[in-house]
Amino acid sequence: MRILITNDDGINAPGLEVLHEIATAVAGPDGEVWTVAPAFEQSGVGHCISYTKPMMMAELGPRKFAAEGSPADCVLAGLYDVMDGQPPDLILSGINRGNNSAENTLYSGTIGAAIEAALHGMRAIALSQYFGPENRHLDDPFEAARAHGLGVVRALLAGDLWQDADYGIFYNVNFPPVPAAAVKGSKSVSQGFRRDTRFGVEPHYSPSGRKFLWIKGGPQDVPTEPETDACANLDGYTSVTPMRADLTAHDALARTARFFE
Repeated sequence: MRILITNDDGINAPGLEVLHEIATAVAGPDGEVWTVAPAFEQSGVGHCISYTKPMMMAELGPRKFAAEGSPADCVLAGLYDVMDGQPPDLILSGINRGNNSAENTLYSGTIGAAIEAALHGMRAIALSQYFGPENRHLDDPFEAARAHGLGVVRALLAGDLWQDADYGIFYNVNFPPVPAAAVKGSKSVSQGFRRDTRFGVEPHYSPSGRKFLWIKGGPQDVPTEPETDACANLDGYTSVTPMRADLTAHDALARTARFFE
């Protein structure tokens, strides 16, 4: 099996090393793991592509490349340059430092890479490690993902759960913020929404008096509704959420159509 891996935390991120271990085990002794990851951190860039400027590429080692671009750019670079037109069997994105559950999904470059992969008909999985007080200060805060990631990926591959559709399915996997031994299992759940918490801004002033704004996230320990991703994660479960990039509100189509008949 040939696997392409990427992330949004950057080529030197510890989560990418964990993902490489998982990918190597999935690929097997006769397989190949190719890495194309951002040269610098690209957290929060979503599904953006560098449409108006080129990206510089650097070969760092055998099958390992850094791209001066977004995670979605890295997928494009892998598919149409680095892997020389021989597509991978699977694209993995992560392992993200922090959760991509609930509304975080919409901002995530980790998810953006999986979206881009799915748009090209590739099987894709985005993987993220939820951080919290029980795992943030461990010697290996990614230990839940390291211990359980391989099993989740193999289960998805064994189930052949992808569909041949214009907007193909990809999977969003979030490992809970607990030590590996405390993970209770995995659940297939829907995307949740954290109520009463939003992104905002925090102003700061430079020594010259200029005003700058930092984007400020909301609390991540707010549970979502039962049987949704962040709720499962905070209860100690790995969440597995099938997704697709079709943003149509299908439940509102018929209601909207009545106004345009």
